[in-house]
Amino acid sequence: MSPERDVDARGAAEKVGEMWKIAHRPYALPFRVVVRTAHGPWARREGFLVRVELAGEAHAKGGAGWGEVAPIPWFGTESLAEAAEALASLRGAASDLGDALARVPQSCVCVRAALAAAWADAEPRAESAVKVLPLAGLLPAGRGVRAVAAAKLELGYRTFKWKVGATDDADERALLDDLLGDLPAGAKLRLDANGAWERRTAERWLELAAERPQIDYIEQPISAEARGAEDTLRGLAEDYPVKIALDESIAGARDVERWLAADWRGVWVIKPALLGEPEPVLARLAKARADVVFGSALETGVGAKAGLRLAFAWAQSRPAGERRALGYGVWPLFEDKRAEPPQGGGPFVRLEDVARMDAEALWNALP
Repeated sequence: MSPERDVDARGAAEKVGEMWKIAHRPYALPFRVVVRTAHGPWARREGFLVRVELAGEAHAKGGAGWGEVAPIPWFGTESLAEAAEALASLRGAASDLGDALARVPQSCVCVRAALAAAWADAEPRAESAVKVLPLAGLLPAGRGVRAVAAAKLELGYRTFKWKVGATDDADERALLDDLLGDLPAGAKLRLDANGAWERRTAERWLELAAERPQIDYIEQPISAEARGAEDTLRGLAEDYPVKIALDESIAGARDVERWLAADWRGVWVIKPALLGEPEPVLARLAKARADVVFGSALETGVGAKAGLRLAFAWAQSRPAGERRALGYGVWPLFEDKRAEPPQGGGPFVRLEDVARMDAEALWNALP
């Protein structure tokens, strides 16, 4: 969307009186380092920032709220073009969140997540009593993993997530023991295959992992799009003692409901930016006592703020022993530091840092 269209949308919204104005701006932000995944290299993050605020005289009653549309189409979310169309259909205004969501297709899970986040930000609720949570440090694919792990160990990280399935499989398996040997006692390693493996490859890794207690779990070993993927994932979870985590298999409430119906007993990697309206989904997972890890969709600090608020609220409802390290240890991530949250790249995130994210500074910096 061009700046001119953005101005037009905001101008139209200001005419509606005591309603909520909705504006959005596109972004395309280069990563500091190209992210290598099983789906290929990823050089920049594209999406939209969303701002909502009361219009007219009612504006004085409350501040602005911010959300982020951060689609990942290979996860099964809407495309950028579909997100842009859904945002344009709002025509710059809505009477409330329900009115806005009623005009956005259910399939546009990232737009729905952004709108829910923006309204929650504009009408903040009581903060979590939990003030600090640990982060899992993201490790890159390939031979550079050990150097990055060493640097993160120096910072204090003790849980790590390593991208596998992106380079030669034999090389990765050889690297595994070297990497595990570098980790101190008590450290945990998560393996994220991004759905890259065939069943036999997944079985080899699960066999290796069964003999290596430092491995926390294996994330999405089989593609969610593969034929018979659900049966394969359930079979692997039953055949091996190592926990398996669903990631790409979950994009929105429908996927969560499907896996709850299948009585999934593994880990649930929940990326709030891809979840649609989060509260009813998280309530269903809480009722099922699901083993949940909140994770980043490599969004900006605007989206991270929304996801981390949910993560802190979830942690408050769980015993300390059931709080897994968050999958938000991805920073520094962008070339433009204004897109980063103020947390600074350490092994913990504080609730006060989440509240300090300056969404307006990033908004104003966008062309």
